[in-house]
Amino acid sequence: MGAIDLGIVILSLLALLAFAGWLARRQRSTADYYLGGRHLPAWALGASLAANQVSAVSLVGAPAFVAMREGGGLLWLQYELAVPLAMALLVVFGVPVLRRAKGADVYGAVETRLGRGARRTLAGMFLLGRGLGAGVILYTSALVVAACSGWELGTSLVVVGLVAIAYTTLGGLVADVFSDVLQLVLLWGGTIVATIVLGVRLAGTGALGKIDTSRLVPIDAGGTGLGDGVTFGFLPMLLGGLFLYLSYYGCDQTQAQRILAARDERSARKALTVAALVRFPLVLTYCLFGVLLAGLLIAEPDFAQRVAAAGDKNALVPEFLVAYLPVGVLGIAVAGILAAALSSIDSALNSLSAVTLEEFMPGVAKEEGRRSVLTARGLTVAWGVWATLTGWWFSQAGETVIESVNKVGSLFYGPILALFVLAWRSRRADGRSAVIGALAGVAVNLVLSETAPSVSWLWWNVSGCLTALVIGHGFGRGSQEAPAEEETAAPARGYVVTLVVTFAVVLGLLGVLTAVFGS
Repeated sequence: MGAIDLGIVILSLLALLAFAGWLARRQRSTADYYLGGRHLPAWALGASLAANQVSAVSLVGAPAFVAMREGGGLLWLQYELAVPLAMALLVVFGVPVLRRAKGADVYGAVETRLGRGARRTLAGMFLLGRGLGAGVILYTSALVVAACSGWELGTSLVVVGLVAIAYTTLGGLVADVFSDVLQLVLLWGGTIVATIVLGVRLAGTGALGKIDTSRLVPIDAGGTGLGDGVTFGFLPMLLGGLFLYLSYYGCDQTQAQRILAARDERSARKALTVAALVRFPLVLTYCLFGVLLAGLLIAEPDFAQRVAAAGDKNALVPEFLVAYLPVGVLGIAVAGILAAALSSIDSALNSLSAVTLEEFMPGVAKEEGRRSVLTARGLTVAWGVWATLTGWWFSQAGETVIESVNKVGSLFYGPILALFVLAWRSRRADGRSAVIGALAGVAVNLVLSETAPSVSWLWWNVSGCLTALVIGHGFGRGSQEAPAEEETAAPARGYVVTLVVTFAVVLGLLGVLTAVFGS
């Protein structure tokens, strides 16, 4: 990366830091820092929800999965079928439950029914799972910087980590949300441009016709993933994905914090619907880019050797950027990827800080004034250091980053979802049985990961949830507080119809692609 490209990247990062510093002057309480004063618009929250998971990790990981992973290809698109179904359930049942939380910590929504122990268990699972996930995101960002700058990976991790810590510590949730919107536009637009340029380059080479057609089939209905070694079959990706996305968007602090930041329930439902509508076309763009990169690996052996020499599938996109983008455009592309990475990192660090403060320093969390905000920022710095260290650990894992981040989540998402369901509807569950059930769910997933490699890790979301539900409900002794009854169907009906139609359209498109390339 030359001086011009490096200058563009530095200027963009300085602009982001200046924006975060300007926002820092407007923060007077933890409600401002963690929830944006509860006045953020639904469209921005929805775009932020979509951008958080589908960002730099997806830009680097999805094309690598499509183009290079054995058993990969467009099968990743099956995962997107679960998103509108999960959002439909959340707009009906999840929003009223989550909005019961009084502070910035969404896990307060279960305390009334299941007690402080269940809340602490949820918080602990989140801190562990998301703390590791933040490391994956940092590693992805550092990989791009290392490839483009020529720096060592360790140096790149430190640089990206320091910038992420500074930006998140200053800006709070408002900076998170609006930078998410900006990076969504930049990254999506940049990917479309790169896809078009690559398509023109490959036109007439015949390389696309040489791609293994199995990579172009998005639905694999031939395996269950239950001992047959089929990791990315239709059932595990649909059902496992449904449980994962219910937990991710409804029970993960990084996402549910945005539901708490909405003005009211209607705005929260609208934000979830916007996120579902944006996700599939964005992921489809990433995957089509991956298909063209598969063609490029065939058409230009020198590029294929360059990627192979990197020794990491995740190097595919960074190596493409360095090899094919002209001066100036490369700097803009790297700046966009870093902005995207920062938008995901800042959400993770902000939410980790929020849960830590409310769970372990509740007195400070309730204060209004400078001391509470400074404490919140100090906790953000601490989690940033942790993410940088775990990012180095994930750099040694050898998987595509999009798999790594979903595997980490799948260990915990099922049991976390179960605790919310028990608090919402079980009359038998109590705090003790719910906590034991959740811990047992995580233990079952860990056992499966070590002893049953032929079982798809996507099923961990289901196994962990069902284990926690059975133990939490079956061994409970009842609670004095009955589950609340909610009247949610009428105000959510329009959003549900939109989401069901979205599911049908996505399923139809994947079915057509499967019929064309699977014959």
